[in-house]
Amino acid sequence: MSIQTYTASVSRVRDLTHDVRELEMVLVEPKDLSFKPGQFISFEVRKEGFPAPVVRPYSIASPPAQRGRVTLVFNLVVGGPGSTYLYGLRAGDRTTFKGPAGSFYLKDDGTRDLLFVATGTGIAPIRSMILAQLERRTTQAVTLFWGLRSQRDLYYQEEFQSLAGQYPRFSFVATLSKPEAGWTGVTGRVTALVQDRITSVRNLAAYLCGNGGMIREVTALLQAQGLCPIYREKWYDE
Repeated sequence: MSIQTYTASVSRVRDLTHDVRELEMVLVEPKDLSFKPGQFISFEVRKEGFPAPVVRPYSIASPPAQRGRVTLVFNLVVGGPGSTYLYGLRAGDRTTFKGPAGSFYLKDDGTRDLLFVATGTGIAPIRSMILAQLERRTTQAVTLFWGLRSQRDLYYQEEFQSLAGQYPRFSFVATLSKPEAGWTGVTGRVTALVQDRITSVRNLAAYLCGNGGMIREVTALLQAQGLCPIYREKWYDE
């Protein structure tokens, strides 16, 4: 698929947490976007001190079946040119972007069970992948481990729990590294979930998206058990 320039209209702006926002756009021209789940689009935005716009990529959080709409999920980063631009958009605004692009996307791994591991807003491309995979209604097991900091950083919990109820082969665990009082869920870093709960990689393909430390540690944990496909994307917030 070739990279094109798209015009879109912002249809919804939703704050998911104190510093995470969801932005939904309806495509104007062209009217639909064909992409692989996990790929990203790019915006050209102004950055103070730079004579020309800088390019900032954002993974698509919606599944490819929603061809006429694109959903993004991103952090508020003070002074970040991409974050500043996207946080400035309001419902009804028009914007342009280029895409799709990226080699981190859902592959055809046949009958392998799928493990998805995310930290923070690294959930964006993984959400697209999971929704696309579940739509296929395959018999492969799909597991999501998602690491966040504290209760105020939680979002999409009801959505993933609902999917787990709808699709028996999908399981979801969120873990908090620094929970506040009253948290009764799983605690600790997401790497501990991989270490404790993944006992074999014989029939597994893994997708990792988030901070570099998590990616290195989870990769090492999986490789220590044997060989399996591991697809990775290091996450930057700007």
